[in-house]
Formats: sequence, structure tokens, C-alpha cells
Amino acid sequence: MYISRRDLLKSLSMTAAAGSVLRIVPLEAADKAHRMVSAEKAAAPSGVYTPKFFSAHQYKTLRALCQAIIPSDHESGGALEAGAPEFLDLLTSESRDFQLRLGGGIMWLDSTCTERYGQTYLQCTLGQQKEILDLIAFRKSVDKYPRLGPGIEFFSTLRKFTADGFFTSEIGIKYLGYIGNTYLKEFPGCPAIPEA
Repeated sequence: MYISRRDLLKSLSMTAAAGSVLRIVPLEAADKAHRMVSAEKAAAPSGVYTPKFFSAHQYKTLRALCQAIIPSDHESGGALEAGAPEFLDLLTSESRDFQLRLGGGIMWLDSTCTERYGQTYLQCTLGQQKEILDLIAFRKSVDKYPRLGPGIEFFSTLRKFTADGFFTSEIGIKYLGYIGNTYLKEFPGCPAIPEA
């Protein structure tokens, strides 16, 4: 069955608005979105994805946030290597709800950083960036700082979508060790957990 780009993105964005993309949308649809991004990057003379919705500044901020949420480490590439920012931009370009939630969230973050630190999120020091993300990472922060409510909702949404973009990518699937529907002659059981 052929899925058009528009149908795919509409499907992804409608179900993602209800929660995590991985809960409802078939992996094949998310895989198709990642393949669309890869094809665009391969066709571009520079080999770089061109954002469909976010301004250059917002896209740099989105990339920095995705990197902070799932950084690369010695085991795997992170959200940037998995193409999570491109995945999110593609979804956002087709969904008014995402445009308000993610685009508005980045505007909120820059505004709040300007109010607190005198500069946008990207211009802040690493310590200031960590401080604001630590504040909006926990729902309990709203008790002490009620004005953080919109930022907490934004960051919660962004974390879910970044995880979806990561774990539906080739890198994320490899990280999980998913081998698909394959026949096993025997089941070796769960691997031993190393003692701390």
C-alpha cells in the first residue's frame, strides 16, 4: 500500500498530538518519514536538511535541545545523529498543533531566558542552559515557579517527540537491539545485569 507524504505526516501528527508517536503510528510510517528526510539530505547539494517550519534560529535551538535530551555517548549516537530534529521539523511543518506547541515553546524558552539571563537560550552559558532545563524538566517546579507551566508542558512534549524520533530511527532501533520478526532456535533469556 502506497502512503503519500501528506497522508503519512497527517497520520503521524494526529496521533502524536494524542501522545507518543510510538504508541499508535506503525513503525513503517515513522521509518518512511526518516527515509524522506534521508532522501532530501542526499538530494541536497550540501547534504544538509533544510527546515520546513522552524526559522534558522529556532532550528538551531531545536537541535541544541534534542542534543541535551538524548546526547551521543560511547554506546550510540544521540538525537542529532538519529535525525530527531529533522523528524520533528517535518512533523511540525504539517501540523498546526505542533507549530503552536513546539514553535511556541521555543519562543517561550527564548523569552524566559532573555528575562532571566538577558539573552536567548543559545546565547546563554552552558550553566544557564542547564539551569533552565532543570527547572522545566520537572512538573513540581510549577509549585515554586508558576510562570514555568508553559515551559514544563513544552519540554515534556519535546522530550516525548525527541524520544520518538530517536527510537524510530535506524540508530535508535540498533541501540534497542531490536531484531524484528525473526525465528530463534532457542531463547537465551535476558542478559545478566552487571553488579554496580
